[in-house]
Amino acid sequence: MNHQKIAELGASLRQIDRKLLTPTTQKDNTRVWYQGGEPYFDLFVELRQGKIEWFQFTLRGKSLSWKPQPYSWQTGRTNELHNDDFTLYPASKLIESNRHLDWEFIELVHSILQTRAGEPFFDQILSLFDYP
Repeated sequence: MNHQKIAELGASLRQIDRKLLTPTTQKDNTRVWYQGGEPYFDLFVELRQGKIEWFQFTLRGKSLSWKPQPYSWQTGRTNELHNDDFTLYPASKLIESNRHLDWEFIELVHSILQTRAGEPFFDQILSLFDYP
């Protein structure tokens, strides 16, 4: 993907009103949802006391997820590009994990997020990519 398209994707991410999200069951947790300018382009983050507890980035039928315990990355494929009745509902996103990490997709996600460097929320996500 060229640099211009990566920049366009990063710029298209807009935060969705938190009232539209299901409240978390834990009072110290906050959910944040960014939606991009393409269909099936989302960034979901769950924060606990301001620190990232989990995040998931989906784009064009692919997914990247992260969680801190154990520190792990997971890539996969979503069902969003399938054409059946079940996938017509946005809450029906299913993710099938890959056996091996999709490093190309991880690099793409990192590049898209880097276009938002300097914004504290995105800087916090980008710091996860720097883990030794």
